[in-house]
Amino acid sequence: MTDKTGAAPKKSFKDVLKIFFQRRTLVMIGLGFASGLPLSLIFDTLSIWLRSVDLSLTAISYFSLVTFVYSLKFVWAPVLDRISIPGLTYLMGHRRGWILLSQIVIMFGLWAISTLNPQTQLPLVALVAILIGFAGATQDVVIDAWRIETAGDSTDNQAVLATATAWGARIAPFVSGIVPLLLADTLGWGFAYALMAALMGIGVIAVLFAPKEAEHKVRPIDYGDAEARPALEALEWAGRLLVMLFAICLLGAGLTANVDLFKGLFPSESAFDAVKTVWTARETGIFLQLPAVLMGLGLLVMACLPLPGTPTRPGAYLRQTFVVPIVAFFERYENIAWLILAMICIYRVSDFVLNVNGAFYVDLGFDLPVIAEVRKIFGVIMTMAGVALGGIVMTRFGIKFSLIFGAIVGSLSNLAYAWLATKGNDVMAFSIALGIDNASGGVAGTVLIAYMSSLISKGYAAQQYALFTSLYALPGKLLASQSGKIVEESAKASDGQSWVSGVFANTPAIAYAKPAETLGVSPQALGAGYMLFFTYTALIGVVAIILAVWVIRAYDPDMKKPAENLQPV
Repeated sequence: MTDKTGAAPKKSFKDVLKIFFQRRTLVMIGLGFASGLPLSLIFDTLSIWLRSVDLSLTAISYFSLVTFVYSLKFVWAPVLDRISIPGLTYLMGHRRGWILLSQIVIMFGLWAISTLNPQTQLPLVALVAILIGFAGATQDVVIDAWRIETAGDSTDNQAVLATATAWGARIAPFVSGIVPLLLADTLGWGFAYALMAALMGIGVIAVLFAPKEAEHKVRPIDYGDAEARPALEALEWAGRLLVMLFAICLLGAGLTANVDLFKGLFPSESAFDAVKTVWTARETGIFLQLPAVLMGLGLLVMACLPLPGTPTRPGAYLRQTFVVPIVAFFERYENIAWLILAMICIYRVSDFVLNVNGAFYVDLGFDLPVIAEVRKIFGVIMTMAGVALGGIVMTRFGIKFSLIFGAIVGSLSNLAYAWLATKGNDVMAFSIALGIDNASGGVAGTVLIAYMSSLISKGYAAQQYALFTSLYALPGKLLASQSGKIVEESAKASDGQSWVSGVFANTPAIAYAKPAETLGVSPQALGAGYMLFFTYTALIGVVAIILAVWVIRAYDPDMKKPAENLQPV
């Protein structure tokens, strides 16, 4: 039912709460948990295990390459839209079949790692970790596609399922980052990882109880007049795949700031080390990483386009599998497609550039146990509360209001850290600032997930959403490389200025003392550097607010009616 304006009436708070206890909402929490479990187990937690058995930092650093697959999941997402699994697709449906297969592979991989000795079987551990990463990224793609297709055109359903996903996904890293560490000393790392494999059973139970999604129709490939020429097609496929592989390596190197994949191309170790230093440096990295990402995307597109004037079957297959879903998005939203993408990419930049926060807490003078306690316990609780608030706001007031609300709280929350910079090592102030930031991040993240989900064209859920999630963090990730430099330069510029001593007059002496001495400025100046940095990041969020308002004026997601010249496909 709608009112005279065509908009759905606002729900009561009681009606909103009922939605969160539906079967598919509870299922989505389990699927979100399964989605969030593998990544930390093959990176953060695994690195602790490897270091605890005295493996070198160099060997451990190579495991960061495992995260490549999560950054590049949009590359094979189109295949998941198109290819069915014999037997499983018939029994479970297209999406649920892929989810179950991915979960089985993850469970097997975690169990396999639990049986290995990293000191003597490190290459095998790395191989299994890559397998888990690939299966985990695949699971993410298909769970998102299932969620989007199950929610349908209902904004409320998108909001509720996005909230449930975020709940599960936030709980999982907490479990996988703490439980194995608690068990490792007494029962061993093998037992800890075997238990994590068993916990993936939560996801299996969830997918077995999940409602079957609508029938997934695979669009047939139209080969047109292209003749079948097996020998030439094999050569063409080989050439295109080589270009795609090189493009993927470029994308990975840019997205993760890790150039180790290209080590074999350098004539000497010293030449590689020199390039790696420039590639990863805060001051210069962005000027290499961004071109690498753009070049990788360009090569990837080129590898999927038909040969000029020569129609071939590989060209037709790749174009219709990889290019057409992206074209469908631009056809649907026409003149505001780029505006929507810009808003998505800028929406959470204020959060993503806060990569100096860990150092900030140490510079304030907090002990590591205090930092861990506040972040791991209070921080998680406030994040979960923020996720819930985001879902309630969306179902109560609609996505239009929620987009603007999320952009506002997501950016202005950084001012809480600017305030904390003036308080020093005050645990209460630390808890308040972290709580505000985590809660606002939960709101903004949940709203963005629901909004991106609402943009998807039917039949292209896997690729379009995977592309959104792979690219939306890119600007923030690249800008984050300059965060430390901004803090230090701001501190140097503030040193000796009269206003600094007044603002930081009551800051405890322990705050900033040691790092300020290393930097060659006064402790108050370093505090001012942090305060100005957090203020800058809050101002970046103003751009997100403006873009959100602009997008909503051009396209009202609550009304589900495009602006005049937009015709959805």
